[in-house]
Amino acid sequence: MRDFRIRLGKQNLELILLPERVIYIPSWGALLIADTHFGKAGHFRKAGIPIPEALHEEDLAKLSTLIREFGISDIYFLGDLFHSELNDSWWTLMEFTQQHERVTFHLIMGNHDILPASCYQHQQWKVYDEGLIKENFILTHEPLENVPDGFINVCGHIHPGLTLRGKGKQKMTLPCFYYNNQRLVLPAYGRFTGLVGMQGTSEDQFFVIANDKIVEFSPV
Repeated sequence: MRDFRIRLGKQNLELILLPERVIYIPSWGALLIADTHFGKAGHFRKAGIPIPEALHEEDLAKLSTLIREFGISDIYFLGDLFHSELNDSWWTLMEFTQQHERVTFHLIMGNHDILPASCYQHQQWKVYDEGLIKENFILTHEPLENVPDGFINVCGHIHPGLTLRGKGKQKMTLPCFYYNNQRLVLPAYGRFTGLVGMQGTSEDQFFVIANDKIVEFSPV
């Protein structure tokens, strides 16, 4: 199967991990997405690095497909929606939201979300400075240092990856969903974010994205 289904929390909530690097929660009619960093291509181009804007348009097209496929009513961006200062990519993102007028877009502010508040003043957007509690899930950008008993922290920020090693010296690091100690960390959705290799222990669960599939992997 291309996806991987897990159940978490007191309510045994079903979360569907998708190889598109997002989580679909059927009972919420929602997608959870972390670290899109839209606009980063424009940021690079301003610095003289030739990155095509079409790549971000492809990422938005992929989201449109998921919205239609699952009948999504809400999208929760877990921070770092837009990379730093305003550029033309913002208007591309706004056109995307207008194409999905029945969807409510939720933004939990991340460290790169520094645009003026006026940018988010639209009826489709709901913005949260500190995080959002929904049922027994706490949605944040950065992982909480201490997760209250009975809650699950779903977050981003880290850009987790898992390094797989072959019998020789070959190795590759793949994006993954990472679960440990009441925290579920999403992979970065943006393609210019890099990966942070996670050090696995027997208490960790990795759900690695490989060949458009989700594979559970135990490093120990």
